[in-house]
Amino acid sequence: MTIIITDDDVARHLSMADCIGAMETAFRDFSAGDAVNLPRARYQARHPDPERRYFANVHVGAVPSAGLACVRAGSQIITPPSPTNDRRLYENPRPFCWGIVILFDIATAEPLALMHEFHLSGMRVGATSGLAVDKIAPEGVKTLGLFGTGKQAGAAFDAITSVRDFDRVVVHSPSAAHRAEFVARKRKDSGGRIDIVDAATPDLAVTGMDVVCCCTTAMGPVFDGALLTDGQLVISIANSDATNRTRTEVDEATYRKAGTIVVNDWESVIDNDQRELLDLLDAGVIDRDRIVELGDVVSGKATVRSGGEGIVYYKNNSGLAIQFAAAGRIVYDRVMAEGTNRQIPTEWLGTDLGTLYAAGFRPSP
Repeated sequence: MTIIITDDDVARHLSMADCIGAMETAFRDFSAGDAVNLPRARYQARHPDPERRYFANVHVGAVPSAGLACVRAGSQIITPPSPTNDRRLYENPRPFCWGIVILFDIATAEPLALMHEFHLSGMRVGATSGLAVDKIAPEGVKTLGLFGTGKQAGAAFDAITSVRDFDRVVVHSPSAAHRAEFVARKRKDSGGRIDIVDAATPDLAVTGMDVVCCCTTAMGPVFDGALLTDGQLVISIANSDATNRTRTEVDEATYRKAGTIVVNDWESVIDNDQRELLDLLDAGVIDRDRIVELGDVVSGKATVRSGGEGIVYYKNNSGLAIQFAAAGRIVYDRVMAEGTNRQIPTEWLGTDLGTLYAAGFRPSP
């Protein structure tokens, strides 16, 4: 039987520590050439409403050590940025996320599970940023500047503060109401362990921070890179692609100050045509030898540490299917151990070729 894994299942069975561990497995195996990942594919299509667009987001890959391959397929209706709106807004007519992750058994090729994408999607981005902090930041970092107050910012907060003992987190977003709600919630979640500050201006979330993490829906830089000083680790998650050629969260000054730039996947930089990085490479502002992949940092092929001269910039530049496969393995096993009545006959998801096999044929799909 093939099972349905819901967002509630993911939330119940996958802790942030588990997810960070899964990301470490995925990126270590990717560096070793064992995990396989193709650059994500995104596209837009005409919508009946000229103010909106259909938007698709697809990832494919496999983590053999987890025994899984996966396809993540996201389907959305968006309102693109406009002169009166600088964000891409996700606005499905019904309040649902229609993304699904199919987990395939590498040994049999059968679909083991159909998994909701929403909760894990934000969690694995945050966990990957947490993994980067764990591998790059010194043990003594104490201050975090956080841009954003949504799902991604919440996951980044949880992940980053779980790998280092931060004393102070300064939070900024354009919405005062969202900042106040986020700060109150995280103060409660942390039990007063961390001093969490509501910052009305972006400069406060940069100046004096050991780590600066951007988790926004912004289309352009969210802070002034001239404020950055030696030793800081900067993280961003917004990147350009075929559907938005100019999106970025950091400015040119940030790139210029970076002694090392860490990306998830260099092939995705090229395939997705991430111009905010490639244009600076073409112009000679930065050198290719300053760019390393996170998997090589995780595996020890590359040594990158913040806290010294210049800054380190971790450009969390693309989601990878291997993130879903590695984390999906944990969730699938725990749901199966728990037992679930959300099951679909696996045969419903395939075509019976028994007659052709019996006749000696092995047709391709």
